[in-house]
Amino acid sequence: MTPSAPSSARIRIGSAPDSWGVWFPDDPRQVPWQRFLDEVAEAGYEWIELGPYGYLPTDPVRLADETRSRGLTVSAGTVFTGLHHGPEVWDRTWAHVADIAELSRAMGAEHLVVIPSFWRDDKTGEVLEDRTLTPAQWRNLTVQTERLGREVRERYGLRIVVHPHADTHIDSEENVTRFLDATDPSLVSLCLDTGHYAYCGGDSVKLIETYGERLGYLHLKQVAPEILAAVVADEIPFGPAVARGVMCEPPGGVPALEPVLAAARALDVDLFAIVEQDMYPCDPDKPLPIARRTRAFLRSCGTPGPGTAV
Repeated sequence: MTPSAPSSARIRIGSAPDSWGVWFPDDPRQVPWQRFLDEVAEAGYEWIELGPYGYLPTDPVRLADETRSRGLTVSAGTVFTGLHHGPEVWDRTWAHVADIAELSRAMGAEHLVVIPSFWRDDKTGEVLEDRTLTPAQWRNLTVQTERLGREVRERYGLRIVVHPHADTHIDSEENVTRFLDATDPSLVSLCLDTGHYAYCGGDSVKLIETYGERLGYLHLKQVAPEILAAVVADEIPFGPAVARGVMCEPPGGVPALEPVLAAARALDVDLFAIVEQDMYPCDPDKPLPIARRTRAFLRSCGTPGPGTAV
C-alpha cells in the first residue's frame, strides 16, 4: 500500500457461512455449501471463514479448488472450547483444534477464532453449568487460553482471536475486560463481534479505544434493540433469540457500524472485518439479497470493494 493510501484500505471485508444461516456441519435446514460459496462470491465478498468444521470440504486441495474458482480466500477457521474446565479437557480440545488449524493453515489463513463454550444450550436453552465462573475456573480459562495461543502459533503459525459471545462466560464488558487484563497480549488477541458485544450490553467503540492493541479481528453484526429488550426481559437463550430475529440486517440495528469502523481504522493496523448475521434457521432465498445490501452499505462506510489493494 502506498503512503498516501487511506487507512480504510487496511480493513478487509468478508462474510461467513453464519450469514447464510449455517451453524452446524450438517443440517437439513441449511443451504448446501456449494450454494453458500456461489452466493457469497456473487454478493461481492472475496474473504470467507470456514464456518463449522465439516460444512465446507475438509480436503484442502478440493476446498482450494472450490474457493479459488470463485475468487474467494479463507481468512480464518473457528473452534469452540471449554478451557475453563482446566487441563483435563486439554487433549480433547486439542484434537478438535488441530484439525481446524491444519485446514486453516492449508487455506492460507492466519487466524483462528476461538469461541468459549456455552453455559446453556443454544438450541434447547438447557442450563449446562453456572453462568458465573469461580476464581479457579477463571484461572483455568486464562492459563489454558494462553497455552492454546502458544501451541497454535508454534505448530501452525496462526494467531488465536478470542470471540466474546452471548451465553458464554466471556460476554459482558466486565467479563471481556477481565479476560483481556488477565491474558498475555503476545498470545491472546480479541475477535470483537459487534453484535454479541451489544447483545451483552457492551460498547464496541469504547472497547476498541480502550483495548485497541488487543484487537486482532472483527465480526460485523447488529442487534435489533426492541427484540433484544424482550429477549433480556424474558431471559431467552441465544438460539431462540436468533430465531426471533435479534440479529438484524445493517444498518437497521445497533451498534452503528460507521463509528466502529472509524475506531478500527484509527488503530492503523491490518484487520479483517467479517460480516456475520446470525439467521439460523432461515429461508434459503433470504441470505443473498441481505448479503448484497450489506456489502453495498459497508462500501458506503468507506470499506474497500473487490479488487482493492490492502
